[in-house]
Amino acid sequence: MSEQPTIQLPEDKPLELAGRVYQSRLLVGTGKYRDLMETGHAIEASGAEIVTVAVRRTNLGQNPDEPNLLDVISPDTYTILPNTAGCYSAKDAVRTCKLARELLDGHDLVKLEVLGEEKTLYPNMTETLVAAEELIKDGFKVMVYCSDDPLLAKRLEDMGCIAIMPLGAPIGSGLGIQNRYNIRLIVENAKVPVLVDAGVGTASDATLAMELGCDGVLMNTAIALAQDPIKMAHAMRLGVEAGREAYLAGRMPKKMYASASSPIDGTFF
Repeated sequence: MSEQPTIQLPEDKPLELAGRVYQSRLLVGTGKYRDLMETGHAIEASGAEIVTVAVRRTNLGQNPDEPNLLDVISPDTYTILPNTAGCYSAKDAVRTCKLARELLDGHDLVKLEVLGEEKTLYPNMTETLVAAEELIKDGFKVMVYCSDDPLLAKRLEDMGCIAIMPLGAPIGSGLGIQNRYNIRLIVENAKVPVLVDAGVGTASDATLAMELGCDGVLMNTAIALAQDPIKMAHAMRLGVEAGREAYLAGRMPKKMYASASSPIDGTFF
């Protein structure tokens, strides 16, 4: 009897960002919720340990007379990930990251996104490359939102970005992952964590991202605009966990034709 070929299963590497290991592979945002109370409950239900915050749209203490997000999302409990949402130039993105560093007492882990235009919110990769280079030189640890172009993703990694975050679909669209092939190529070529960022609509989208081998998923709208955000947050948590387990388990090969679930050898009739 010929021996079955040995199948190499994926390595179960921890999610490590900026020298810290995280148990949850789900990262969540803080926008679009009805109020801060719902924000806090949904994030707790998600099990996320990293929470991203749009510095240009959220009060982190710069407006002392307004509710402060940090009152419900404590930096003692969560890693706060400032992002540059709403920036359309490298100059604005760099300025926003520097403001975040001041507000968060020297915090240098940031999510960089530089947008091209308002209709699609696709990343402006020319400006993204400029901003990433400047931020890295200034000592920031940059997680970068980018297009699903494997060559540009690799260039950002080679520049020193600590995580690559290709879009699955346009921000807030809920369309799910539209280009599985490119995401898989980015994952295969990367030596830093790859996290799908944008486009997730429901838990199965998060599961698919993880089954493709991504190290994590970042989302906001899919949870915040669900009819029950807290229940959806929990569903996303389970979806990410299931996708990771399936990826590590190694799925069966796809076949054109049927294969009986029960072997026929040794049957009596």
